[in-house]
Amino acid sequence: MPDPTLLILLALLLAAIGGVAGILAGLLGVGGGIVLVSAFFYSFAALGYDSAYLMQICLATSLATIIVTSCRSVLAHNRRGAVDWSVLRGWAPGIAVGAILAVLVAAALRSEVLQALFGVLAVCIGLYMLFGRNEWQLGDTMPGGALRWTMSPVVGFLSVLMGIGGGSFGVPLMTLYGRPIHRAVATAAGFGVLIAVPSVVAFLLVDIPDAARPPFTIGAVNVPAFLIVIAMTLTTAPLGAALAHRIDARPLKRIFAAFLILVALNMMRQSIL
Repeated sequence: MPDPTLLILLALLLAAIGGVAGILAGLLGVGGGIVLVSAFFYSFAALGYDSAYLMQICLATSLATIIVTSCRSVLAHNRRGAVDWSVLRGWAPGIAVGAILAVLVAAALRSEVLQALFGVLAVCIGLYMLFGRNEWQLGDTMPGGALRWTMSPVVGFLSVLMGIGGGSFGVPLMTLYGRPIHRAVATAAGFGVLIAVPSVVAFLLVDIPDAARPPFTIGAVNVPAFLIVIAMTLTTAPLGAALAHRIDARPLKRIFAAFLILVALNMMRQSIL
């Protein structure tokens, strides 16, 4: 039986992580996954679970929370008619294939390699948040044919390697191809479901030694972290969204982007030491 004090400390840390992730997701429009993975990493490491499998656990648990939050978001956006179902249907097979391939790759890599990959991709996302412009555009319609079948698995693959939903890659992609931002955000929530469901099922089958897993972990998914974070994010995300209507979130988004880049660079540094 794990030390009760350790379990209480873990629960308090996870509750704080979930609360902050929910507020940031509602306030800044960033996916909670990009906050959760790095927070899980530092929290589990501080509690003594810094193993070669740590990043797999962080990615899988973050993706498990995305199943719930993305489904809730898609339903809310669909009530307003904002979800582009034709894009979801066309991109779904490729995204799902990319997500499953990413789990196979992640299961074979050491935590240090996944840290480095997360760091590189997070820096790219942070730079886009800092310097991206609404007027940037690659086309007027979403790609089809061979280009769609090339890009859709890449979206699923990279998202799983970061433990995130569809927003960080899907929203920039759709706006670059002429989709209005509100439809891009709504449809990217659907990307999150397509990414998270197959990848979490696969992560549940990943074999991780008992000594390397936090308490009550199934496969690579930590169940207490999933349950506590979901309870907190569903509570605090509406608070963040309400706050977004009262203040100018753009300066905060730039601050968060700079913070994300610093966290990502630190993870990259730790991966090579």
